[in-house]
Amino acid sequence: MTEAGFSLRLGSSVRKAIMGFLKKLFSSTPAQPERRYYVFQVKCNRCGEIIEGRVDLDNDLSIEFEGDRAIYFVRKGLIGQNRCFQQIEVEMKFTSSRELIEQETKGGTFVER
Repeated sequence: MTEAGFSLRLGSSVRKAIMGFLKKLFSSTPAQPERRYYVFQVKCNRCGEIIEGRVDLDNDLSIEFEGDRAIYFVRKGLIGQNRCFQQIEVEMKFTSSRELIEQETKGGTFVER
């Protein structure tokens, strides 16, 4: 009996079933690292610093609907490491298969990799 005044006794089959469920729940295979992130670079219009950013394609994207198709978008604010504190705003849109279809920036320009 526990301090709360009741005891919880589970049979071994119930315990195994619960442990199996928890193991399946928490052991999912993660996305492939090279495909999980979209990495980009922008150049600050004020100081010229090149800043690298990344979008987590599994967690950062939000969905919006344009007509009958789903578009995924993200907004990022980047600040460099130098003494320039200019914020660079980045907006990107992706297809449902996570392919980039549109990108826009304020306060900087995209750098081709």
